[in-house]
Amino acid sequence: MKKIMVMLLCLSFALTAVSAKGQKDSTASSGTVAGTENEPGWKLNKDKPIQFDWYINFSWFARQWGQSEVSKYITQKTGVDVRFIVPAGNEAEKLNSMIAGDTLPDIITLGWWEGQVGMMIDSGLVLPLNKLADEYDPYFFKVANPEKLGWYTKADGNVYGYPNASYTPDDYKKYKGKLTSNETFLVRKDMYEAIGSPDMTTPEGFLAALRAAKEKFPTVNNQPLIPLGMQEFTEIGSTSLGVYLNHFLATPMEVNGKYQDVSVGIDNPDYVRWLKTFRKAASEGLIPMDVFVDKRSQIEEKAAQGRYFCMMYQNWDMQAAQNALYEKDPDSIYIAVPGPEDSRKDNPKLAGSGISGWTITLISKNCKDKARAIQFLTYLISEEGQMDTNFGIPGKTYTVEDGIPKLTPEVKKIDSEDKNKQETEIGVQYTYWMLMDTAWQQQWGIEYAPSLAEPQLWTRPYVMSYAQYDNMTAKPGSDEALIYDAVQRKWGEILPRLLLAKSDSEFDTIWTDFQTYKKDQGWDKVQTYQTSVLNSNKKKLGL
Repeated sequence: MKKIMVMLLCLSFALTAVSAKGQKDSTASSGTVAGTENEPGWKLNKDKPIQFDWYINFSWFARQWGQSEVSKYITQKTGVDVRFIVPAGNEAEKLNSMIAGDTLPDIITLGWWEGQVGMMIDSGLVLPLNKLADEYDPYFFKVANPEKLGWYTKADGNVYGYPNASYTPDDYKKYKGKLTSNETFLVRKDMYEAIGSPDMTTPEGFLAALRAAKEKFPTVNNQPLIPLGMQEFTEIGSTSLGVYLNHFLATPMEVNGKYQDVSVGIDNPDYVRWLKTFRKAASEGLIPMDVFVDKRSQIEEKAAQGRYFCMMYQNWDMQAAQNALYEKDPDSIYIAVPGPEDSRKDNPKLAGSGISGWTITLISKNCKDKARAIQFLTYLISEEGQMDTNFGIPGKTYTVEDGIPKLTPEVKKIDSEDKNKQETEIGVQYTYWMLMDTAWQQQWGIEYAPSLAEPQLWTRPYVMSYAQYDNMTAKPGSDEALIYDAVQRKWGEILPRLLLAKSDSEFDTIWTDFQTYKKDQGWDKVQTYQTSVLNSNKKKLGL
């Protein structure tokens, strides 16, 4: 039934694309002046107000355009207003509905790994940025990174999306020792020190620390302590117990020339040993049911209350919680410490941003003014756009000292003490992160607030690029994509069962059945496809 539904959906996309080819171009840019190689188009059209509908494929995104000082400033400068559209529930359902109904808004931002990227491109629902730039804003090629354009160039020679938070191989050379990872094992500082700052790199030490924390701190503000927290469990698992844990264990991504996918239950002895450690923790009540059911908003709320003793979590998303804790008691913040290690005691291999970045932004064929859209993208990825979205308004939210832009003390204070207020009322520090260039920001020497510094700086010695392992998603509707989807969903189903198993023998049975399921589904075919993509990526990157 799933295969039939996917086929019908793909057929719907194909019919939509065919129908679109026979229709009059609905994205005509009447009255918009084209830019030149030496003059960006946004400067030539700033006196012509326009509003774009911009879809953000993340239900947690809660910012609006037009409320903050920075968004008002950008609209005044460019003439472009923005209405963000965010899914209220399941992101995939919302996006698939718009794709099938050919109702995509003007601009779309989503994770580069999402299968809908390929769907939209293959169905002709998004426009080639390079062709738009050729016709309406050649200045785009002056500010766009050629390595990023090359990475995202498709077989037809076109580029349909531009990334944020993207780091090229040159960036890794240029900023060696300065780059950070989002992957951290965090402990609440005061609790960790109170139980003797124990070694948590071994299963025995890990469990002993959880037990000690629960015994010494059974409650936090009259609420039960949660000894171990992690990212939310979804229909395809938890990233904390997939990619993050395997990166801490330095699990190899290639074995005998074959790609090893670490996100869906890789059959690795050290990984299994640690999953069994977490099973033991759950059996002792050290991983309460909250961890299995809480969504991101609930996790962030509990983190801000300091209710977790430790977390396998992304430090970027802890900013609001860290600031809240620091304001109450600087010793109650979360710090990064060495987490689970493999049996060889290898250092972790934490992922820095790759050339794919985090998200990509595309322009829909339905865009009400495709010329203004590509010109707005040109502005946002330019140095001027990066200055505006990162630092804000010259003389008001930042000043330049000795050639280095710095937030004013007032803005800096609000950003460190009340991140939510800063983003809502001021809007600096990439509140509007859709096309942020975090590698560009490195040139200024990033200064972290005291509440945020330690977890960021801790990761620096262990950061590496995983760029060659990006873009492994097979074409929607293909055998490889269907197999991968089935395995992902099965993994999301059995991961909680593994952790809640009553014994190691029950764990072993569930684990063995899953590995058999993978094989029976045709996992070898997926691995062969992924290995071919890996080899192609290496060639692109010159590895």
